Amino acid sequence: SSSMYVVSVVLPAVQQEFSVSRADAALPYTLMMLGFGLGGVGMGRLADRFGVQAPLMLGSAGVTAGFIAAAFAPNLLLFALAHGILLGLLGSSATFAPLLADTALWWNKRRGIAVAVCASGNYLAGAVWPPLAQQGIELWGWRQTYIALGLVCGLGMALLSLLMSKRPPASAGSPAGPVQSTAPSLVPGRPFGLKISHAQALLCVAGVACCVAMAMPQVHIVAYCADLGYGAARGAQMLSVMLAFGIASRLISGLICDKIGGLRTLLLGSILQGLSLLLFLPFDSMQSLFLISATFGLFQGGIVPSYAIIIREYFPPAEAGRRVGAVIFATLVGMALGGWMSGKVFDVTGSYHAAFLNGIAWNLLNLSIASWLLWRVSR
Repeated sequence: SSSMYVVSVVLPAVQQEFSVSRADAALPYTLMMLGFGLGGVGMGRLADRFGVQAPLMLGSAGVTAGFIAAAFAPNLLLFALAHGILLGLLGSSATFAPLLADTALWWNKRRGIAVAVCASGNYLAGAVWPPLAQQGIELWGWRQTYIALGLVCGLGMALLSLLMSKRPPASAGSPAGPVQSTAPSLVPGRPFGLKISHAQALLCVAGVACCVAMAMPQVHIVAYCADLGYGAARGAQMLSVMLAFGIASRLISGLICDKIGGLRTLLLGSILQGLSLLLFLPFDSMQSLFLISATFGLFQGGIVPSYAIIIREYFPPAEAGRRVGAVIFATLVGMALGGWMSGKVFDVTGSYHAAFLNGIAWNLLNLSIASWLLWRVSR
């Protein structure tokens, strides 16, 4: 998952080297998120059929090739394509949706915390790699740093995937309905009392909405700090703090999820994420931004893993890989759209103030969907 966060760190250097606008410099991130999400659907189907080891081995090759290809890219277009196709579609996509779905099938009683531990690896990448990448950029330049990342991350991923050969027992479960749902009134085959395709579509819209809001600080905090005069290094530190607190958020949310279920956890996370986004509007001192970044990470980290729990609770377990993959794809479309949209709003207005307001509006859409689905379940 390193490429998801390192690309934000190199954004100012890439913008300067290729002489492009802020929105154009965010294009590699946008394409990578789209590739990440689309690849997750295919990787989920691959995991449903052959087990999670197959997509992980394919993903390790994509990560290695993607970083090295991006390092040698002579222009922004090829740099962006390396992120979208190799690092996103073939690389990072193998490590999130398939692993979340696979993990959810191994546990019943402690399913929430198990998925949260697995999902924390994604944020651990965000806590570890941005400051290391920033140091590499300052010492060797971003191209040499990318080559080193490709060798270390791709090789490490390939070795770890050798340990992931066993299939989960629940993958052979009946497709007739979910196992040990937290919603005992659920009609089999009709999640939330809706057609299964309608329920899936609503979760996908909710995923887009929450992650458009989530992308604003994650993608642009480094550039935002540079614009305020604090420097890109401070921004990379804030991103690291944000994602480190996201690890804690995911673990705490996993424990909460085991108590109240995935849908209520999603609603709680949406409320708290919206509140933390509001804090970016009146405060922009360096100390306050560090504190708000930590708060934002602590509040939003459990949102995306909650979708995997919701799928496990309300949908057939035999379809877990593809349905989790579809929702994760939607969240990454939201991240991609949010990253580009925030850059575009900045280019038009010359300020990130309107971009934060845009994120808050999308967060309200997510909150509305989660509230309505919970109302249907409660009814």
